[in-house]
Amino acid sequence: MFRGLTLETVRLGLKNLYLHKLRSFLTALGIICGVGAVICMLSIGEGASEAEMALIRLLGTQNVIVQSVRPQESGVVSSTRTYVLTYGLTRPDLALIRATVPNVNRVVPLREVAYQVQRGSVRLPAAVFGTEPAFFDILHIKIARGRPLQLVDEAEGAKVCVIGDELRGKLFAHEDPLGETVYVDRPATALTPYKVVGILERTQTAGQPAKGLGERDINSEVFIPLSTADKLYGDLLIRVASGSYERSQVTYSDFYVQVDEIDHVIPVSEMVRQALAHLHDKADYTVKVPLERLKLAESEKRRRQITMGCIAGISLLVGGIGIMNIMLATVTERTREIGIRRALGAKRRHIVMQFLIESLMLSTVGGMIGIVCGSAGAHLITNWVGWPTVIHNWTILCSFGLALAVGLFFGIYPAANAARLDPIEALRQT
Repeated sequence: MFRGLTLETVRLGLKNLYLHKLRSFLTALGIICGVGAVICMLSIGEGASEAEMALIRLLGTQNVIVQSVRPQESGVVSSTRTYVLTYGLTRPDLALIRATVPNVNRVVPLREVAYQVQRGSVRLPAAVFGTEPAFFDILHIKIARGRPLQLVDEAEGAKVCVIGDELRGKLFAHEDPLGETVYVDRPATALTPYKVVGILERTQTAGQPAKGLGERDINSEVFIPLSTADKLYGDLLIRVASGSYERSQVTYSDFYVQVDEIDHVIPVSEMVRQALAHLHDKADYTVKVPLERLKLAESEKRRRQITMGCIAGISLLVGGIGIMNIMLATVTERTREIGIRRALGAKRRHIVMQFLIESLMLSTVGGMIGIVCGSAGAHLITNWVGWPTVIHNWTILCSFGLALAVGLFFGIYPAANAARLDPIEALRQT
């Protein structure tokens, strides 16, 4: 077959496409749209999945997260100061996990102590947490400027804090916050000053703060030493809502359990659940495993890729049908030319190769333009919605290979029809 692929055959094929530029472009347009759709849809889906999985990875795939949860039956907000709702994680819980659960490197607790901060006349909502210095390491949270909380801060009960980047922008729009003072505003407690020693690097969130790191917006949070929170605030937290007071006693809002190896994450999570079940008679905590969520997200990503790839592949099929349609019409209008070539000694394989070359050229040019259009479209859309742009090499190679396969497949039938024409009958055509 390849012996018929002469330079003259290639030249004739390209010449015919050039003589009908508009028709050739419109024929290739189906391939352009098909390849562009495959690249664009797969890349957008990959970007959305990557954004979701990046957030899960931020939680630490070797971590097990335990969070205090208000029991559903305890939905009381009192208008007096006498009712105290007690729930959530406690010191015995922390001691039990540390003492009995194997394959655990460390357990880092968090305690929410306030939900407002103030600087000058500016008062903003911001969750304030007491935690240990290891918190930043266990969650791979980077410090943009300054330093994180340190062991000496914990030992001395220092009044220092690390703030999120968004909070920094609101409180210190045009100033250097390092060394400045932020006041923690807590109901029934005097304003407490804290020296800013560090600013967190901005952490990605998925559109809403509730979808951010640890399912909260860490960019708007404040972190103080846990010993300082113990000494100054205790376990009681008062929330004011429309003149009503909600008094709750929650020792710890979160535990971050770091597991030594990724293979031990699921067994450790089950042991944590069993350990806490012995100390809790109500559902006032939840155990979350980022590794399980990551595996679920990866499975969903594969299903999404298959679905979107099949949908985009339909565009390539339509483009192939367009090529076949045009090539069949070309055979009809060039019947006399085929007859002349056959009469001058051209063999059937030469005729087949001439039409296949035209079909493959349409697919090749259309595929290359489609790659450019699909990549550009993917960048525009993902940048617009704030997702990372992810275009894998296999996506480009697969879509381009499919374009060539479509051109070859849908070009074979018209080429075979042309080759089967009887030379004498073809010469009689006018």
